[in-house]
Amino acid sequence: MKERKWDLLALASIPLIMTLGNSMLLPILPQISKELGISSFQVSMLITVYGLMAIVMIPIAGYLSDAYGRKKVILPSLIIAAIGGVVCVVAAWFMKGVSAYWVIIAGRLLQGVGAAGAFPIVIPFVGDLFKEEEDVSKSLGIIETSNTFGKVLSPILGAYLGIWLWFAPFIAIPVLCLISFFLVLFLVRKPEAKDEPEKQEIREFLSGIVSVLRKKGRWLYAIFAIGGICMFVTFGVQFYLSEMLETKYKMHGAMKGFVLAIPLALLCLASYGTGKIIGQNKTLMKWLGFGGMLLLTVAMIFAGFNKGIYFLVGFMGLGCVGIGIVLPCMDALITEGIEKENRGTITALYSSMRFIGVAAGPPVVSLLLSSGHWVLFALMATVGAIGGLLTLFAVTPSKGSNGESGVKETGQANPHLLSKRVRQTSAMPLDGKKSYP
Repeated sequence: MKERKWDLLALASIPLIMTLGNSMLLPILPQISKELGISSFQVSMLITVYGLMAIVMIPIAGYLSDAYGRKKVILPSLIIAAIGGVVCVVAAWFMKGVSAYWVIIAGRLLQGVGAAGAFPIVIPFVGDLFKEEEDVSKSLGIIETSNTFGKVLSPILGAYLGIWLWFAPFIAIPVLCLISFFLVLFLVRKPEAKDEPEKQEIREFLSGIVSVLRKKGRWLYAIFAIGGICMFVTFGVQFYLSEMLETKYKMHGAMKGFVLAIPLALLCLASYGTGKIIGQNKTLMKWLGFGGMLLLTVAMIFAGFNKGIYFLVGFMGLGCVGIGIVLPCMDALITEGIEKENRGTITALYSSMRFIGVAAGPPVVSLLLSSGHWVLFALMATVGAIGGLLTLFAVTPSKGSNGESGVKETGQANPHLLSKRVRQTSAMPLDGKKSYP
């Protein structure tokens, strides 16, 4: 792992920057609405179109990364995201009102395309770079921590930049994307040829994906759902807390940003710690994932009592600790259980499910605000419990005949599913073979 530390640093910059590119806008949306003279619904679309475009494009980017190489997809995607940021800056600087708004929407669409081809490809790329199972798990924990740290930094940085200039966060996006571009260009070395996925024809590729989903669908679909649930709760809770701080507790500006960052900071620390300890132990990943979902569920139940700001932030933070425990485990399980030929696309589908959670959380919570505090947190606790049950019953590591742990086609171990070529890579699969993460 030490010999690849600079590669990991460069790759970790991608989720950090992609997260900042979206979440930095959250604390300044009211300011943007005022400057452009648009409604709250219109301004919320600046967040939504980014996520929706990513959802559509992620599977395509996953296929391209499997067919042509991870780096060849990531680098152009970072440039596209930077161009999208430039479009937003030009519109904000030189145009006014609704006309500026529609051009900014176009820029955000481009950023969504760029995000789809950058962050989701990082997960399989890490698997290609590292051979040792423990290195893969630790590296994925660092990637997840970088993603979460971006969420922590976003409300604070966005609030401060907004004080200086209302469209300053748009200026920051292309600058950050270019920094990441050059880090990846110069620091990330290609995996050894034998560790790279072989190029496949589209028909062969699609057939392989269908075969993977047929054989491993139970645990794959479960992990897809768990990832979506985690993001749904994270962004839903953040939206709710933002509303409460603004309307009930009269917090604004930088102070609001710091309070919003508290639960996310706990999520970040939990992700980092979990990535450090899970190693190659898939059974530990499963039970830590279950424990994290259980912690989330209990925290959401207690948060429903709403006994004050400290009580609310405390239990929301505890719920985020649970999410921080779950995500590195799911990242490692899904990455290590898929052959290299299909890893990019399968992990891209997983990323799409996470983006669906991101997109669904805020609007669902906004609709439930009028229904009462208990209804909202009962929903959060319910989806957390569903995630816990999926982890408990659908993702079941066990020992295969070769003594290595894996996941069966029905959610349990089957060590004979991986191809010889993948077995020779000495990576760590969920199927019990050494295929990369």
